[in-house]
Amino acid sequence: MAMVDNPRASLQELAKAVGVSKATLYRMCPTRDKIIERLFSESVRQFDLAIAAAELETAPVLQAFRALIEGHLCHKELFVFVSNTWEPQLLETSDSEHRWVEFEAIFDKFFLRGQQEGFFRVDISAAALSELMIGMLSALVNSERSGRIAPRDMLDTMEKMFLTGAQRL
Repeated sequence: MAMVDNPRASLQELAKAVGVSKATLYRMCPTRDKIIERLFSESVRQFDLAIAAAELETAPVLQAFRALIEGHLCHKELFVFVSNTWEPQLLETSDSEHRWVEFEAIFDKFFLRGQQEGFFRVDISAAALSELMIGMLSALVNSERSGRIAPRDMLDTMEKMFLTGAQRL
């Protein structure tokens, strides 16, 4: 969160923000680029685990969707970092960033399966559903950070808005 809150912070400022000495931070990551690389790598690892736990290819669609959102909310700090830091040119910098393209394909495949099973609407493409899910999740996490939504409400709000929208039924 220190990187998100102060993207131009020096290593000294980042070390202070996370409660370690500059020497400790420097031993772990001697440059700002190494910090970013390490955070992206950890994000990829955690998101891989969340996707695997959701069993997107085999679990009932609603159960898989809910597990996917829960998995990302468990690591919302990493999600905020990625959503606030990611830029297309990062795909060229290291292997871990190539996973983001694979994540999109995994989500697209999940939403297509949900459409084929009659769970998700078919008048919106699977790719659009993937982007909407990521965007809504990002918006909710950022809203929680600013105090506009309670952490305990995030999963239910995401599920209700994504699955049924804002229209009063």
